[in-house]
Amino acid sequence: MALEFAPSGRSTVGIEWEIALVDRATGDLVSIADQVLDALRAPDGSTHPTITGELLLNTVEVVSGVHDTVAGAVADVAGQVSEVRAVVASRDVDLICSGSHPFGQWFDQDITDKPRYHRLIDRTQWWGRNMMIWGIHVHVGVEDKNKVMPILNGMLTYIPHLQALSASSPYWAGVETGYASNRALMFQQLPTAGLPWDLPDWEAWESYVDDMTVTGIIDDVTEVRWDIRPAPRWGTIEIRVCDGVSTTQELGAIAAFIQCLVEWMSTTLDAGRSVPTMQPWFVRENKWRAARYGLDAEIILDAAGAERLVTDDVRRLIEVLSPIAERLGCLDELLGLHRIVDGGGSYQRQLRVASQADGSLPAVVAALSRELEQGLGS
Repeated sequence: MALEFAPSGRSTVGIEWEIALVDRATGDLVSIADQVLDALRAPDGSTHPTITGELLLNTVEVVSGVHDTVAGAVADVAGQVSEVRAVVASRDVDLICSGSHPFGQWFDQDITDKPRYHRLIDRTQWWGRNMMIWGIHVHVGVEDKNKVMPILNGMLTYIPHLQALSASSPYWAGVETGYASNRALMFQQLPTAGLPWDLPDWEAWESYVDDMTVTGIIDDVTEVRWDIRPAPRWGTIEIRVCDGVSTTQELGAIAAFIQCLVEWMSTTLDAGRSVPTMQPWFVRENKWRAARYGLDAEIILDAAGAERLVTDDVRRLIEVLSPIAERLGCLDELLGLHRIVDGGGSYQRQLRVASQADGSLPAVVAALSRELEQGLGS
């Protein structure tokens, strides 16, 4: 199966940000995305071009255009969040983003009425109904499809960094799970989700998609829900491993990290060198460690099995990538990783709020709402 790869500007960036709708008084999820999207229609009745629905009616997704800079993409989606906020304010609804809702229950949630989603739930049953998860997806443009799989395979080395930095799902259905990112382990239960297969080139990717299509496992390429995947329609690599983040500061920092890593690997390929990779069993172990321990994870760095605390390696990578970030215009955002590394991630903030509020999970939701609206402050 030949898959066309759309023309795309090198290292351009786009962001998708999934936002949950919660009751202002109780903090519980509310299923009114259809009402929100109707309110956002243009005067001629057409739907909003970049604010869309998701699997569950408690969620809206804001999608940026194609941008040369991370700052531009972040400003784009932040403006759309403000549009949504203006609609929900009169409905006593607030907005949050985290990898999971602290106490929401799957059986209380309504499915968006689309054939695609009904097929997913019919096939996956209990696991599908439990997909109360929110994330960020970052697209980075690649100018040559022959670079896509080498860069994708190289990016697998940095899954633990991205997962630890974004980890924001320590609770699941009211239970403190002991994981920094419970979302990571839940999402991979879907049949085509989780870590990518080890495919060496674009032709191998096309063969994989062909196998999956002829056997009826997927209807189209978008149903391959890997943590990192090619996005042929957009001419990008799409990084999907991250939990949802609740602030534009964190969103910008993580997006800049991703953009710089992809450009770094693209430059390596231009020089005729191979992008370093690790054994799949190391990649899988790293994903689990980051999901379990977050910013306290000791991760495997390379094929030789060297190990280091993930935060120490993030600090090293900030230095390595800073010249690239300066060239791409995202140095300020990249340096924002220091704030996460030094000040703590969302999962740690959520646990701290609950501890200070005698275990109140609605208090955690309220804190997430404030963060989305006001940021983390100075």
